[in-house]
Amino acid sequence: MPIYEYRCSQGHQYERWEGFDAPVEQECPNCGSTARRLFSAPAIIFKGPGFYSTDNRKNGHSSSDSEQKEEAKAESAS
Repeated sequence: MPIYEYRCSQGHQYERWEGFDAPVEQECPNCGSTARRLFSAPAIIFKGPGFYSTDNRKNGHSSSDSEQKEEAKAESAS
């Protein structure tokens, strides 16, 4: 479940851990006025090889470059 941030018209800001179907507007727990959900950047986690400059690579080329070279050699040989 994601954590949503809310802010009311009085300036109170809070977070709630809710499901995806949570309403966009809620009652502020501090003052009771209407609070709206705020937009924020999602957390992104990159997993697996190839995302970082410190990853091991063959000759500084990506795998798609080497695959294209192999395909070109196979076409020219036939």
